[in-house]
Amino acid sequence: MRLPLLLCAAFCFGGGVAFARPAALHPDDWRIETEAPARVTFAHGDIDIEIDTPRGLTLWYRRRLSGPVRISFDAMSIADGGPNDTVSDLNAFWMAREKDGSDPAPRSGRFEDYDTLQTYYVGIGGNRNTTTRLRRYVATPGVRPLLPEHDRGDARLLPGRWTHITLTADGATIAVERGGARLFTLTDSAPYTSGWFGLRTTWSHWAFRHISIKAQR
Repeated sequence: MRLPLLLCAAFCFGGGVAFARPAALHPDDWRIETEAPARVTFAHGDIDIEIDTPRGLTLWYRRRLSGPVRISFDAMSIADGGPNDTVSDLNAFWMAREKDGSDPAPRSGRFEDYDTLQTYYVGIGGNRNTTTRLRRYVATPGVRPLLPEHDRGDARLLPGRWTHITLTADGATIAVERGGARLFTLTDSAPYTSGWFGLRTTWSHWAFRHISIKAQR
C-alpha cells in the first residue's frame, strides 16, 4: 500500500528534508545532502521519488556499485507553478568515491563540495536548461574536466514529460543515453570501476520512476 505524499511527523531528518515511507523504495536506502530545506518524497502514485528543492541537493543510493553496471530511470520535470518548478538540472553522479577509494563522506549539498570525488557526472539541462555535459571528476578542488565533445547545448529539458535515462560504466566505456539515443560516450583509460550512484539537482522539482541498477553481462 502506498502512503500519502507527506508523513513528515514520522520521517524527518536533518536539513529540513521530509520523507514518506515507500512501498518499493525505502528512505534508509538513500542519503540526502541538501543546502537548504527541501522535500524528498518516496512512492506515491506512479512516482518512486519526488524531489522539490530550492537549492543544491544530492540523493545518494547507499549501496556501493561495482562495474560493469547499467543504471536506468525515468525522470520528469514538474512545472505546475511551484516556487522550484524551473525545468532545469537533471543531473547524476555514478561510480563516485573518495580519492582513496572509500565511500563518499557526507557533504553539504553545495556543488563545489563534490569536486574532491572521483566520479562520472552528467548534467542535463544545467545552467537553467542551457547546457548538457559529461565530466570525469579527478578529486581536485575547482577542477571539473570537460572535453569539447562532452559539452552540448542542444539537449534541452521539456516539462511534464517522462524521459528515460541510462548511465553505463562498462570497463573503459562510460556512456549516457536519453530516450534510447546516445548523448555521450567516454573511453576512460583508467576507469572508476566501483562507487556510489546519486541523483543531483538544484532549484528544481523532479519526479523519478522505474529506477533500475543492473550488472552488465
